[in-house]
Amino acid sequence: MRRRISISVAAATMSVTLAGCGVLNATGSSDDASPAKGNDITVGLLLPEKANTRYENFDYPIIKQKVESLTNDKGRVEYANAEASADKQAGQLQQMVDDKVDVILLDAVDAKAIASGVEKAKEAGIPVIAYDRLAEGPIDAYISFDNELVGEVQGRSLLEAIGEKASLSDKIVMMNGSSTDPNAKQFKAGAMSELNGKVTIARSFDTKDWKPENAQANMAEAIQEIGKGDIAAVYSANDGMAGGIVKALEAAGVTELPPITGQDAELPAVQRIISGEQYMSVYKSYPQEAENAAEMAVAKVQGRDIQFAALTRDKVDSPTDKGIPAQLVPVVALTRENIKDTVVADDIYKLSDICTAEYKAACRAIGLK
Repeated sequence: MRRRISISVAAATMSVTLAGCGVLNATGSSDDASPAKGNDITVGLLLPEKANTRYENFDYPIIKQKVESLTNDKGRVEYANAEASADKQAGQLQQMVDDKVDVILLDAVDAKAIASGVEKAKEAGIPVIAYDRLAEGPIDAYISFDNELVGEVQGRSLLEAIGEKASLSDKIVMMNGSSTDPNAKQFKAGAMSELNGKVTIARSFDTKDWKPENAQANMAEAIQEIGKGDIAAVYSANDGMAGGIVKALEAAGVTELPPITGQDAELPAVQRIISGEQYMSVYKSYPQEAENAAEMAVAKVQGRDIQFAALTRDKVDSPTDKGIPAQLVPVVALTRENIKDTVVADDIYKLSDICTAEYKAACRAIGLK
């Protein structure tokens, strides 16, 4: 896993180095001399849902801005959000094929169900780049975070929170993501590689559509079965579900919350980490993922093979295709200790966004000011 991460870092470094040498932006390079298309291009962007605020707040605007920047404001992004409906996304993809967009960035609601749509795009000569989730079908490339590493980081953090006394007597609830999302399986596999044999998984759920309200209902069921005082920690695959888990625990009268993981560094989660309601999240640099995805899409359309190859030096396999060119972006465990060095330093949030009136005292207590 670490080898793959080092390769992805090398790929990012390679793209910067090539740009510095003039390869990415033309001056005599055969790669740039005769692009397949000019700057007047349309990038189709299909995102899966709105329950996770990152898609509307970060991914779409960053990709839109980067495409415009790479094309001297001549390129455009045609955007659609499926709102967790695989059928709706299939229709949106077909519409983009009908509209003859030049390339599609696809974050699949259901990785398997969308395969026939990917095939139709391929038949129409439209490249499809799987974004964030590895879709099935003949995709041209994939960009995401190292998902098993995300799970490993979450699992390791949970053990650290429990402490050296962690043992099989400690009962853990696992709140995994949607069964239709291949990422969820990878997060779970990574977490289990750390937790297996060290603690007891008392209940494990695959949470429909990643919805916080479904996680809350699942957690209420787990509390009823295990007992509110016997839950040592909760593995939550993302921050939205962590919020639902906190609500279920508080509704059950739990005053001292067990360690809870998360992912995505959503603002409410960052605030819960500061207040002690959530132990950690996994911070993934959305700007890096989104900007590099936009670069991949534009490079693919314009036939800039050297740039495209530099951005996709990893390889991944899907159930339908092997050796897919990919970029796997590194991740960071977000805790109280590094909020300023991660989401604040990267301009994801301002301190004023995080340390609102409700959280000012908690921010001061950890030196966040």
